[in-house]
Amino acid sequence: MKILVVGSGGREHALAWKIAQSPRVAQVYVAPGNAGTAIDAVNVPIQADDIAGIIQFAKQESIDITVVGPEVPLVLGLVDFMQDAGLRVFGPSKAAAELEGSKVFCKNLLHSADIPTADYRSYRNADDAARYIKDRYSEPNDPVNVVIKADGLAAGKGVIVCDTRSEALEAIDRIAHQREFGEAGKELIIEERLFGQEASVLAITDGETIVTLPAAQDHKPAHDGDTGPNTGGMGAYCPTPIVDEAMMEKVQSDVLVPVVHAMKRARRPFKGVLYAGMMLTSAGPKVLEFNVRFGDPECQPLLMRLKTDLVDIIEATIDGRLAELEPLEWDERPSICVVMASEGYPGSYEKGRTIRGLDRAAALPDVKVFHAGTAMDQDRVVNAGGRVLGVTAIGDSISNAKLKAYTAVKEIRWEGAWCRKDISDKALR
Repeated sequence: MKILVVGSGGREHALAWKIAQSPRVAQVYVAPGNAGTAIDAVNVPIQADDIAGIIQFAKQESIDITVVGPEVPLVLGLVDFMQDAGLRVFGPSKAAAELEGSKVFCKNLLHSADIPTADYRSYRNADDAARYIKDRYSEPNDPVNVVIKADGLAAGKGVIVCDTRSEALEAIDRIAHQREFGEAGKELIIEERLFGQEASVLAITDGETIVTLPAAQDHKPAHDGDTGPNTGGMGAYCPTPIVDEAMMEKVQSDVLVPVVHAMKRARRPFKGVLYAGMMLTSAGPKVLEFNVRFGDPECQPLLMRLKTDLVDIIEATIDGRLAELEPLEWDERPSICVVMASEGYPGSYEKGRTIRGLDRAAALPDVKVFHAGTAMDQDRVVNAGGRVLGVTAIGDSISNAKLKAYTAVKEIRWEGAWCRKDISDKALR
């Protein structure tokens, strides 16, 4: 088989690496890929949102299956266009992808399906949103405990947690007036802030059968101790002990099954990866958001542990045969992904800095360095994004996997490189 992976991040590198291990696969292409996917697959210079270019390449190369990694091409309808062209593709339709593409749509669906989530209000008019805050809180430093969210896609950054009235008003201004997140801010949500530990529960569904994957825990804030601005994710580990068997059954029965049924009723049947971002509150698990693809960086430690052939899972999903698939096999050992980032991320950063030590890190046992924001500059690997590498390791225990991952991190250097030092510490506590 020939398989095309669409995207250029750490998630796509992990997908290409795992798909290439299938004895059924002769060649893996990645469009556009990065410096790491160039080692494990063949890069194709087509951007992830170039729908016509991807379709043309898939036809020209007789691609058997296309796997869409990131959310943007899914929300643009790449799956629909490819199916219309007679091509086999893994991922949800444009209508189903709105579950991630619009936070307002997602919240309304959760509410109508009685799925536990935070209380919220949505606004098209920023002045109305600001008036709501001003009416409820009179002083600038009044504690508010709200989260302001841009409605559309914002690369994981369109969520601002606010502690005071003035912070909430500033967040509304940033999203709606300054358009910090572009068109994503044309509508916004004011949401009750939930407290507890976050967990990511991913499932693969063909619209009828749901196959739940082991729970992972992402680390969104930039700095140690969950401080600093929100990012696309600074690291993850899998499995997470905070989601035990009873909690997982509750998430399946109260969240995953109802959302698949609700999407079917809405005539948006869901096929692909369903990612529930959960807050484990004192009142039980509540949904923070839904994504419609593998999480990045959760995909990396998940696929590090997967023993079942990923191509078999992908094919069964496309063909509506997930019920016939044998139970998935997993390496029992936990795995951890530590994201190494560019200086300045999640704000502005400089690109083109030479990355050294990748060979030394790759030579370490039980370690895989997944590339995210990298590129080749002649014979040098350079940083080309905010989140640059996902250094992933598997070990006999969470602390052992953490030691292996950070040992590999120490081998890698470029000017301004940094990472959180506490990925997985919540599990150790």
